Amino acid sequence: MLIYDSLHRTFGYQQFRPGQEAAIKAVMAGRSVAAIFPTGSGKSMCYQLPAMHLPHLTLVVSPLLALMQDQLAFLQRHSIKAASIDSAQSREDIAQVMHDAKSGELKVLMISVERLKNERFRNFIQQVPISLLVVDEAHCISEWGHNFRPDYLKLPDYRRQFNIAQVLLLTATATPPVIADMQQKFEIAEADVVTTGFYRPNLNLWVEPVAGADKQRRLVEWLSAKAGQPSIVYVTQQKTAEQVADLLAAKGFPASAYHAGMPHERRESIQRQFMGGQLNCIVATIAFGMGIDKSDIRNVVHYDLPKSIENYSQEIGRAGRDGQPSDCWVMANRDSLNVLENFVYGDTPELEGIGYVLNELLACGADGQWELTFNALSEQSNIRLLALKTLLVQLELRGVIAPKYAYFAEYRFKYLIEPEQLIARFDGERRGFVEALVASSKRARTWCTVDFDQLYQLHQAERSRVIKALDYFQEKAWIELESKQMTEVYTLLDAAFDPARLGAELHRYFKQQEHSEIERIHAMLDLFASDQCLSQRLAGYFGDSQAPVRCGHCSVCQGQVARLPEPPALASLDQYRVSDLGAEFIQRYQGLKGGMPSHECLTRFFCGISVPLLTKLKARSLAGFAALQDYPYAQVREWVEAQV
Repeated sequence: MLIYDSLHRTFGYQQFRPGQEAAIKAVMAGRSVAAIFPTGSGKSMCYQLPAMHLPHLTLVVSPLLALMQDQLAFLQRHSIKAASIDSAQSREDIAQVMHDAKSGELKVLMISVERLKNERFRNFIQQVPISLLVVDEAHCISEWGHNFRPDYLKLPDYRRQFNIAQVLLLTATATPPVIADMQQKFEIAEADVVTTGFYRPNLNLWVEPVAGADKQRRLVEWLSAKAGQPSIVYVTQQKTAEQVADLLAAKGFPASAYHAGMPHERRESIQRQFMGGQLNCIVATIAFGMGIDKSDIRNVVHYDLPKSIENYSQEIGRAGRDGQPSDCWVMANRDSLNVLENFVYGDTPELEGIGYVLNELLACGADGQWELTFNALSEQSNIRLLALKTLLVQLELRGVIAPKYAYFAEYRFKYLIEPEQLIARFDGERRGFVEALVASSKRARTWCTVDFDQLYQLHQAERSRVIKALDYFQEKAWIELESKQMTEVYTLLDAAFDPARLGAELHRYFKQQEHSEIERIHAMLDLFASDQCLSQRLAGYFGDSQAPVRCGHCSVCQGQVARLPEPPALASLDQYRVSDLGAEFIQRYQGLKGGMPSHECLTRFFCGISVPLLTKLKARSLAGFAALQDYPYAQVREWVEAQV
């Protein structure tokens, strides 16, 4: 049969892994499928093999560049024509990818979900027939799941717009409610949800209570017994990654920090060394690991608590992909609990910020068209970008607004041939159009800025025609094209909403999300302190009832139930005064906005939670920033409310 032949000849495997065959056969039969397999069990093969045989392009939506690069390298090694379009590429590279996709040469194209809002990309992809839409990390579509990404909610609409018959959803971390949500949004039949269970018999799960003050000593001790085995040590904060890597290096364990604050080239270099075996220990934030397909990682250490059970499952899933026994060790305590919770609180918009967005919407004018740029609105409303996108999606779901399109506010180009030569390549009406484009584009030294309004007046040229022409000129190497300042356009569907009532309703929604995320953190603590088999508890969380009642290779089965130590007692907040600790910040705030900062704003400053307003005020450089980050957020807020 075709798929077995491809598995042997192209990929060099003798047999399918569990779940792969069922998922691939369903895709080849023309049905939409959800494949829910544990991390490292070969989900990507479920689209890579069918892509060879489907008549048209397979479009893969992936949330991270690292995931794309790893999978592209794999496809290219196996002579399957695949490419990605991402912000790190040159214009020439993107133009080449688009050419290959249009000509039918390309079998797989990988993009981020945000790319689907780009008008130039949408204009291009509508000209390319697509056989299959693949959604990697598909749990991101569900508000009930971890790592919810509001742009993922639009994928069912994009599927309809681009007339894509089939969808394949891939994830490793979906609980039963998340699976049901994914199924419903993409109309996937129950029989085409393929799950293989979450139990990994080769992963030894150890949870050890370690007080914060003992963590460094205990880590060195534990790694000493591991004799240079490939290991990842996960931490919460970038500064911890640097400190722990330095400590290990000083103790004779060559280790490198890895986090999002490092230059891209440095991260790439560290990853290559780790993959190639020149470096055996990485101390990383969660920025590291997605798409890392290194089969012999023997140890995954959680120096700090993971963010959730889903994150824990994903991170330990990077160990032992070769099937050999591997250790997953949590150094558990409650010391960093407040830091984890503070990440959650920072994503909840203030009621005032939601009100600002709703008033902007009401002021959009009689035509009911609302234009915005995310960065500007985020700064003006003091709402983090992810939360702002979630807010807009909630307004869509409530029927208040509908997305129309997104466009780049500015297009500019520079000539690679003389303008006269460009015009001379066309005749008749087309020549007149190109002449109008050249005449209406304002030139400043090298770059020309396109004036869409003038072009419409001169030549009745629709915007879409102008963009198509510019893309064609670039494809022919006649111009170099740049586009910037993505502007989102929405239609106001319901101008009669009550901003006070709707604002309060949306604020409640965000508070519920906040509560749900805090509960997720505490569910993780309950797992680690459980007196039941950890492997069984973990599998049960994801709806897998097939795991053994006692695995025999976790700390509970070995007779060690973790009693998590309480964090060290903190001094009473009564010793501090808001007016003293926050003096510099209050003064800077008043200089910009006048009046006193809100209770929420002050609480975030003292807990070290960055929001757009604090970034604008350069709050990190001020005395008092993060001074109370070790205290529970609610306690700090209470203290602020009592004094201000």
